[in-house]
Amino acid sequence: MDKYNDIINKAEVLIEALPYINHFNRKIIVVKYGGSAMANEELQKQVIQDVVLLKLVGFKPIIVHGGGKAISRWVEKSGMTPRFVNGLRFTDEPTMEIVEMVLNRVNKTLVKMVQEFGVQSVGISGKDAGMLHVIKKTSNGEDIGFVGEIDSVNPKVIYDLLEKDFLPIICPIGYDDEYNTYNINADDAACAIAKAVNAEKLTFLTDVAGVYRDKDDESTLIYELPYEELEELLSSGIIGGGMLPKLLNCKDAVDNGVSRVHIMDGRLPHALLLEIFTNKGIGTSIMSKGSKPFNK
Repeated sequence: MDKYNDIINKAEVLIEALPYINHFNRKIIVVKYGGSAMANEELQKQVIQDVVLLKLVGFKPIIVHGGGKAISRWVEKSGMTPRFVNGLRFTDEPTMEIVEMVLNRVNKTLVKMVQEFGVQSVGISGKDAGMLHVIKKTSNGEDIGFVGEIDSVNPKVIYDLLEKDFLPIICPIGYDDEYNTYNINADDAACAIAKAVNAEKLTFLTDVAGVYRDKDDESTLIYELPYEELEELLSSGIIGGGMLPKLLNCKDAVDNGVSRVHIMDGRLPHALLLEIFTNKGIGTSIMSKGSKPFNK
């Protein structure tokens, strides 16, 4: 029997995945993709493989992507210096042109990768069909240029693509009332889109393993975060840096119909599959109010 051990182990993995495939069949899952996992070509391929597999087993995935590191490189190549105000990219008109160029280039690269795996994909931005409407965003009252805060989402084009069996890939650019183009934080865009399409899951692929009670102690990683504990954590003052706005987005999502939000390390190969299809999972899973763990 030893010679069959590898095959048996593979069969056990598939059996473990079965209840999750059944539970999430035909459900919408929004994947926010960015950070270091996007900068590494091999990891990029693995993330796309994961999303394609979700699609092929009956999920309805949507990718919302960023591209901050690539944008900074192109800003520097253009002879400008990337500028940030309270962690937000200052986006004047020349920078906005670069942002849109880079994000559209990233978008079509991801479309190409998905289609190489045999799944039909369409890449769009928040400008298409007026999907993402924004108002001008400031940072503590300071003007930061063409940075938008999402005011409303028109999900019709997303639903149309899902109905026709396409995998939508969305870059976070939107319009205001005057049809000016604005850069949008990709986390904010993913959260707003997940709410608008009543997603079952919203997943953030990040550069950290998840949420820690103590950011300096890896043993304090929180694997499951019930809604009540999320509220306590946010009010405790121990969460800071880039994790605070991400957790506020998570709370906003579960407050508005998203059943579960995941924060995980996108640098870990096949992180998405490990979180969704295994009993233990990885990263931090944030549950909506009153929800119970799903076999985890």
